[in-house]
Amino acid sequence: MSKVRVLVGTRKGGFILTSDGKRKKWTVTGPFFAGWEVYHIKGSPVDPNRLYASQSSSWFGQVIQRSDDGGKTWHQPGTPAGEKTTTAEGMPKGESNKFVYDTSSKTGKPLSTHQWYDGTQHPWEFKRVWHLEPSFTDPDTVYAGVEDAALFKSKDGGKSWQEVAGLRGHKTGKQWTPGAGGMCLHTVILDPKNPARMYIAISAAGAFRTDDGGKTWRPINQGLRSEYIPDPKAEVGHCVHRIAMHPSRPNVLFMQKHWDVMRSNDAGDSWHEVSGNLPTDFGFPIEVHAHEPETVYVVPIKSDGEHYPPEGKLRVYRSRTGGNKWEALTKGLPQHDCYVNILRDAMAVDTMESCGVYFGTTGGQVYGSVDSGDSWEAIVRDLPSVSSVEVQTIK
Repeated sequence: MSKVRVLVGTRKGGFILTSDGKRKKWTVTGPFFAGWEVYHIKGSPVDPNRLYASQSSSWFGQVIQRSDDGGKTWHQPGTPAGEKTTTAEGMPKGESNKFVYDTSSKTGKPLSTHQWYDGTQHPWEFKRVWHLEPSFTDPDTVYAGVEDAALFKSKDGGKSWQEVAGLRGHKTGKQWTPGAGGMCLHTVILDPKNPARMYIAISAAGAFRTDDGGKTWRPINQGLRSEYIPDPKAEVGHCVHRIAMHPSRPNVLFMQKHWDVMRSNDAGDSWHEVSGNLPTDFGFPIEVHAHEPETVYVVPIKSDGEHYPPEGKLRVYRSRTGGNKWEALTKGLPQHDCYVNILRDAMAVDTMESCGVYFGTTGGQVYGSVDSGDSWEAIVRDLPSVSSVEVQTIK
C-alpha cells in the first residue's frame, strides 16, 4: 500500500508525519535538529529515501543535513560515516555548510553588491538557505536558494556547493532590494520537460527564468504592478511570495504576490491577475492540485501589516477554473479567533488518487485534507511555528 510522508520544517526542529494511503492515522517523529530553525525539508523525486534539510542557527550558521533512509538518521554530507558531526560545544563539523560563491576576480571579492531602497549599496552576504530543490533525475543533484539572493547547486549530494553565477551577475542585480523577511531566493522550480529551463523568485526583486541551465537569466515580470515601488511596472523590484506549476503544463505558472494572485500562460513572459472574488489578494503560499492543472489553492491573510486570516477565520480558497472564481474551504478549520499565518513554503499536495492538500501554520498546527480541500483535519497540533511543508507519496 502507498505511504504518505509529510516533511515539516519549524523554528525549533524538523518533523516527519507518516500515514498509509488512507491518511487517517498519522505517526509523528521528531524533532530532528531540536532547537535549530529548519527552514525547509524536501525529498528527492527519484529516491524516496533521500531527504535534504536546511538547518540554521543565529549562533552556528547554516548547515545542510541529508538522510538516506527516509529521515530515520541524518548526517552532514562530507562527514565520514559514524563520526560525530558536532564539536563539544555543538558547533557543526561537516562540510555541508561550505558554499563557494562566484567571484569577479582572484581577490575573492563578491561578484556584486545589492542596493537598498535609499540607494545605498551593501555587499552580498550569505545568511541562510531558504529552499532546497532536488533534481528530477539524480538524487545527488540539488539546488539551494539562499539569502542574500543567490542560487547554488550541488552535484555530490550536498557535500559541496557552487554558485550558479549567471543569476547574481545579472545586469539588474544592483537593483534588487530586500523584502520584509530579507532578500531571499525562496522559490526554485525545475521544468520536468526541459532540463535547461528553471524558474526562481526573489523577495523583493521578482521572478526570473533561465533557458540554458543557469548560464543566463532574464526577468519575467511583465504584467506585475507594485504600488509600493518608485516605478509600479518596473522590470525588477516586485515582491513575489511564491510561484507554483503543474508538471504536466510547465508553461502555465501561478503566482502569489505581495498583493495580487497572478497567472502566466507563456512561461512567465507575461502575467495577468486572477484574484477574482478573493476576500483579500494578499498571502504567501500557492499550490496546484496534483491531477487537476486548473485547480489552485491559496490562503489569504488580511494585509501586509496584519498577517492573519480576515475576520479571524482560517479559510483555504480553491479555484477550479485556474483563477478568478474562488470558493472558501472551511470544513474542519477554525472559523473564529484564529490569528495564525501560513508561510510561503508551508503548503503542499500529495499525488494520491484523491489528492491530499496540507499546510502548516505559525501556531504549530499542520492541517490535511484527503478530499482535495472539501474537509480538513489537524494532523498534529502544538508544534513550533511551521516554516515549510513538503509531501512525498511513496508507492
